[in-house]
Amino acid sequence: MSRVADLLRTEERRALAELEPGERVTLALRLGARDLESFRLAQSPPLEAAEADRVLRRRRQQARRPSRCLQELIG
Repeated sequence: MSRVADLLRTEERRALAELEPGERVTLALRLGARDLESFRLAQSPPLEAAEADRVLRRRRQQARRPSRCLQELIG
């Protein structure tokens, strides 16, 4: 099983290495948008895009030291 995973990982790295830096950024942004949409739709009821983004930002900040600036930005 790990042999298949290793092969897939190697192929993915090779494909990413062939991309131009701008293409990598575009891919990263597209994947982020896809993941946000998946999270948004997985909620019951589905959240609005802005609310889903705010929920994820809050979850990332929960284990961190409180910051008044970030609290004001993300509510």
